[in-house]
Amino acid sequence: MDSIEKNLANWQASLVENVPLGGLFARNPTVYKWKAPFRCWLLREGSFWRTTDLLTQSLWLHQQGHALGARILLRSCFETLAMLIYVNLLIRKVISGEIEFHSFSEKTSILLLGSRDDSTGHQALNIVSILDKCDKRYPGIKKLYAGLSESAHPNYEGIVTGYSRVDHDEYDTRFWNRWGEIYGSAHLDKMELCMTTFHLEYDEVWPGLMDKLESWIAENDEMLETSANSGLRI
Repeated sequence: MDSIEKNLANWQASLVENVPLGGLFARNPTVYKWKAPFRCWLLREGSFWRTTDLLTQSLWLHQQGHALGARILLRSCFETLAMLIYVNLLIRKVISGEIEFHSFSEKTSILLLGSRDDSTGHQALNIVSILDKCDKRYPGIKKLYAGLSESAHPNYEGIVTGYSRVDHDEYDTRFWNRWGEIYGSAHLDKMELCMTTFHLEYDEVWPGLMDKLESWIAENDEMLETSANSGLRI
């Protein structure tokens, strides 16, 4: 637990306070006249803020013995991690030519502005579909998320397993809060897995991919301008 607390403290101190568009434009005006790479920066830093916040609260609830709340927040952490993984997967596909740039740009809009309550005009992507794609890079992440989701919903595990046990000898169902005894010992391991994977995607994978994306946009700027003006998808 000490290592998790220390890492979270370091993360908190490392949070980026702003992403100035002017600074990015000065870095490369050809690249940042396009909105997609700017959105990628916002998605990266926003996911870092959200993951740090969620993990901090999940750890606190775990320390206080509130295992269910800690587990539900950890589920949200893995959703946020999946979004960052997915952004990196999309960037790879642009560079390799698997998806065209303008389609990629639309996806970054949906990831940044998507909602389920029609408040933004963009329909949010289904997180399970995103996890399907992430599972190819990190086998097992979808199954881990599914297990956390069982705790979050009022189904068999969320009600029966979490709060009761049948005494078959006495033909009696007894109720108490069982979340800590069932999942408490494994919670920190899952937190560390989330943190390690997020660090890899944020700090090691993303910077190199963004450099390659910037180079790709600069090299293909004329083609992108032509396709954007003509309505063609390139």
